[in-house]
Amino acid sequence: MNGNGAVTEGGRKGTSGWTRAEWRPWLGVLVATVVLTFVNATSDIMEGAGTHWSQPILWEVTSAIVIVALAPLIGRAVQRWPLRKDNIAAFAAIHFGLTIPFSLAHIGFIFLTRETVYKLFGDRYGFFDDGVALTLLYEWRKDVLVYAAIAATYWTFGYIAERNRLASSPPVDDRIRLQDSGKAIFLSPDEISHVEAAGNYVEFYTAAKSYLVRGTLASWQERLITRGFVRVHRSRLVNRSKIAALRPTRSGDFDISLLDGRIVSGSRRYRAQLAQGSSA
Repeated sequence: MNGNGAVTEGGRKGTSGWTRAEWRPWLGVLVATVVLTFVNATSDIMEGAGTHWSQPILWEVTSAIVIVALAPLIGRAVQRWPLRKDNIAAFAAIHFGLTIPFSLAHIGFIFLTRETVYKLFGDRYGFFDDGVALTLLYEWRKDVLVYAAIAATYWTFGYIAERNRLASSPPVDDRIRLQDSGKAIFLSPDEISHVEAAGNYVEFYTAAKSYLVRGTLASWQERLITRGFVRVHRSRLVNRSKIAALRPTRSGDFDISLLDGRIVSGSRRYRAQLAQGSSA
């Protein structure tokens, strides 16, 4: 992929196969890194760092190359271990740990490239002259901040994309469509207290009235079980949210008191399933 982040017309992937969710934050990291590289290099030159003006440029450019190259891996890590309200500690621990391989890759690249270029010009860089441990610690503490900045960039882009997706998605209509006397009736699952088989028909009970529709209880069960209904009798489904109390009977069956005051019978065959909320 090149730096311009070109996208195929009407597609959701860039010309290299990256998705928009991947190349947009990467492009943000690229732009920010180029700006910081320019500022840091020119500041070093103005302050007289190095023995030649090309040295600060080499230092900053080699660092920038590996940071931009590793940014997508950090983005994948943020995607693999995302931040949620219930996992803040785990999120921090995982990504803090990932700063170590990130820093080692960063240090390894700049060590090899800088030492190689210096040798080509008959010079020596001396990257570890202050000791390996001290140099690793010095570089790692800076890389922690770099990793955090890149992770925050990917998280921010992902958060904005998700907000936009939710805002553009049409509201979900989970109402139940009933065909009653040639007329289409739309009921929210919360309006229905229970459903009973009535021969070749199924009767839907609400607080206001009941609706008789043609069909079988078994076919309706498949659609209603995911909306909070549970089988309590071979001829009856009950909306779990409408149950006020259960009372066993002498026969081993049970009575179900609904919130609207009505009482319907349940079969002992379905008692365990009612407690578990599973389907027949």
